[in-house]
Amino acid sequence: MNIGIICYGSVGGSGVVATELAKSLAARGHQIHLISAETPFRLGEYQPNLTFHRVDTPAYPLFREPQYLLSLANTIVRVARAFDLDILHAHYAIPHATAAYLAIQILKKTSHGKVPKVVTTLHGTDITLLGGDPSYTEAVAFCIEESDGVTAVSESLKADTYRELKISRDIQVIPNFLDCAVHRRQFTPALRERFLAGRFEKLVIHVSNFRPVKRIERAVEVFARVRAQANARLLLVGEGPDVGKASRRIDQLGLADSVAMLGEQDQVLSLLSVSDVFLLPSSQESFGLAALEAMACEMPVVASRVGGLPEVIDDGRTGYLHAPDDLDGMAASVVRLLADEPLRRQMGRAAREAVERRFCASLIVPEYEEYYRKVLGGGG
Repeated sequence: MNIGIICYGSVGGSGVVATELAKSLAARGHQIHLISAETPFRLGEYQPNLTFHRVDTPAYPLFREPQYLLSLANTIVRVARAFDLDILHAHYAIPHATAAYLAIQILKKTSHGKVPKVVTTLHGTDITLLGGDPSYTEAVAFCIEESDGVTAVSESLKADTYRELKISRDIQVIPNFLDCAVHRRQFTPALRERFLAGRFEKLVIHVSNFRPVKRIERAVEVFARVRAQANARLLLVGEGPDVGKASRRIDQLGLADSVAMLGEQDQVLSLLSVSDVFLLPSSQESFGLAALEAMACEMPVVASRVGGLPEVIDDGRTGYLHAPDDLDGMAASVVRLLADEPLRRQMGRAAREAVERRFCASLIVPEYEEYYRKVLGGGG
């Protein structure tokens, strides 16, 4: 198949999954055209069957319209014509499915060849944030209804979509995934020693884009409770709007010597591999790709019981789930895991097994292929 994949290139779960899907489909012999405003940070080196198309958005101060949307639609039209695309796969309803819809209307009016089918994958923000905003509700619902096929990354997100937007069309759940041959615990003792530096015994880690929904300040507050009971250090990996709040909270709690802020990292496997517990006190997670990456590295996760996280984390077996406001409970679970190495190792092995059983690319990518064929056959 000839497939165009539209995504954001920046750090974030949707961009990671879209790029990994593109690479996996290309490896399976499909012709893949990845469309984004910037080079996806997980794209890596040249790969046969995979072409990247950059969306160039001119800056015209006179216009207040969404110039990215119009430039994206124009790029989609150009790529669809040039490469005879079968499928346009938009990751996010707004703005990517919107641009795909506009492009399809242009192609129907101006092209004599094939018009591709549109598949939209919902990742969360397009529903939980934009979908609930009256300024966007009608547009989000319309783009979902007009897509030839729609997938969601979790049952929780599927339910949220039906509840928030009152749509009637079918949504198929296809979860996020990892390349399990790559995402696995690495042996890097020198890196662990660097962070421990003889002063700490255990490492707790949090990885995110530091948006408000990730509640970085709460992560720091949970760790403050942990630090009062265990000789541990916190690694904060990522950048985003709340990085300043996190830094201030660290200073307020007197944790500057116990927290390492490592900024944005495009490769986190080595950091996950040297850590002991992954902490994720989010207010909402439609799936929780960062938690899945931690589990693949044989690390138990302590997280909020929200959104799709219960579909990824088996409470009491591969990690612990708590109410979002139960910071004491989260801290107690982290302390328990840090203090009990056999339990931590047991849960880490169970976490890895859970990833291999359901979330490897070798299992999920064929689900997308099957869904594409279903949509092309008119059954989306």
